[in-house]
Amino acid sequence: MSEGNGVHTVHRDGAWVNEVGGRQVGDRYDHKDAAVSVGREEALTRHAEHHIHGLDGRVHEKNSYGHDPRSIPG
Repeated sequence: MSEGNGVHTVHRDGAWVNEVGGRQVGDRYDHKDAAVSVGREEALTRHAEHHIHGLDGRVHEKNSYGHDPRSIPG
């Protein structure tokens, strides 16, 4: 994967944002779905993982859009 640990969609200061390397990329969103959609596109562009966090800060979903280092059958 490029870009270290990928794109994170998180809730910060009353809005949903996407971050790469701890820095916000793009706009702030009132709704999680909008931020997730843009975060997915960012991860696709960067060939990176997309980590989607909940209000509790925990990762609720993770998707990989990169060049996975190993092949797992099935």
